Amino acid sequence: MDFDGFVLAASTGDLNEEPAAREHADAVEFRMDLADDPLADLEGYDGTLPLLVTNRPEWEGGERADGPERIGELVTAVSFDAVEAVDVELDALIDTDVHEDASEVLAAAESADVQTVVSSHDFERTPDLSELADRLAQLCALGDVGKLAVTAEHSGQVLDLLRVTYEFSRAGERVATMAMGQPGRHSRVVAPLYGSSIGYAPVDPANATAPGQYDLAQLRTLVDALL
Repeated sequence: MDFDGFVLAASTGDLNEEPAAREHADAVEFRMDLADDPLADLEGYDGTLPLLVTNRPEWEGGERADGPERIGELVTAVSFDAVEAVDVELDALIDTDVHEDASEVLAAAESADVQTVVSSHDFERTPDLSELADRLAQLCALGDVGKLAVTAEHSGQVLDLLRVTYEFSRAGERVATMAMGQPGRHSRVVAPLYGSSIGYAPVDPANATAPGQYDLAQLRTLVDALL
């Protein structure tokens, strides 16, 4: 999966939606935590879009209980040919006294030549500019792509996020940034202009996986009109 350009990922917990995503998406983000038997789903996947696998724990807004099983599913997932990228939460790498250590996922991904997206989600606020930069630096140091999602209370906070996105991208780092919630919704459209490498959208808007997402067709049209 080439993150040097912009990748639009269709987010879903149901790989049967992949055919409906092909017209607009570059990849599928398979939310393993939303699937009943994600490894069986990966075993049976015969779609054409490459997969970015995410197994989001409850403490980062997902549905999967933290523990060895969650990590083991990710380690197994990167062995499938269709899986070209894997998402790992930053706190599962740096705060292992509290969370299950996910470092073996990064090791397995490297062995399988699978790209790594190290992510951080703040569902309460947008940190100030210096904290945004510090957090993005942590993310980029550990993964092939640093993904930073924050929650904006007003559009001025989106400006700070776009600024660090631009600065890191200009410095050669691969980043994916977005501001969740209504005040930050437009960031999903304009962030690619400032260097954000990944956008996320549901195939069906009724199945949004994060606050403020556009549906897939709409986001494709809006981003393509700007890039």
